[in-house]
Amino acid sequence: MPLQFNMELGNVFVTDNVISVIAGSAAMECFGLVGMATRKQLKDGIAELLGRENLSRGVEVRRENEELHIDLYIIVSYGTKISEVAHNIQSKVKYVLNDVVGLHVDHVHIFVQGVRVSR
Repeated sequence: MPLQFNMELGNVFVTDNVISVIAGSAAMECFGLVGMATRKQLKDGIAELLGRENLSRGVEVRRENEELHIDLYIIVSYGTKISEVAHNIQSKVKYVLNDVVGLHVDHVHIFVQGVRVSR
């Protein structure tokens, strides 16, 4: 169900796919992030690293009781502090979605699916 904004010249509808692409792009700008991961791990427990064209596949947008929740499934760089990378991503995603789309994001959940050596 798309979000609806009533403007003076008409209505603007923003779909969940647009929100997930913007959130994924914002996350990719953060230091320590190798890439987005699939929401479901493969059978052997190894997370699949998604390319830049599949940013929305590593992001889930949910609405619970009038609140907006963003779930990001990521792979972090080896040697970085995971909690700092996660906090930076949360802050960046909240800021960008508020600044670009005008959304109030209540929660940004980070799910670390793996650690890889960045190239």
